[in-house]
Amino acid sequence: MINRVVLVGRITRDPELRKTQSGTSVLSFTTAVNRRFASQDATADFINCVAWNKTAEFMAQYVKKGALLGVEGRIQTRNYEDATGKRVYVTEVVADQVQLLESRATSESRQSQPSDFAGPGYFADENQNQFEEDFESSLDISSDDLPF
Repeated sequence: MINRVVLVGRITRDPELRKTQSGTSVLSFTTAVNRRFASQDATADFINCVAWNKTAEFMAQYVKKGALLGVEGRIQTRNYEDATGKRVYVTEVVADQVQLLESRATSESRQSQPSDFAGPGYFADENQNQFEEDFESSLDISSDDLPF
């Protein structure tokens, strides 16, 4: 069985580190992940995530609202009984690894500019085609170089 999740999105608010009664670090956060359909405008899914121990401490120290993150983990479902006695079910991504996907300078300059959406996510930009053309023209491979 495989239970693996990879997300690329922006964190929706500044993270707050908490400690369990036993002193374990835990951090809950929400990631806005772009979803684009050919027939619709871009929209976002807001995915609840949780990080533990060193990952939680890293995020509390370096991640701010709007930061572009790569999150790798697994989906987990848990339940509990709320104050009224009602059973509440929660599905979230338990983050094993979190990576900052943009520099601090880029993040700060983006935050100073108004934006009407969560950000570009992982969609290619206009310069992608130019990069591919430049890369392809610089390759010099002969048939002797190929392993087959």
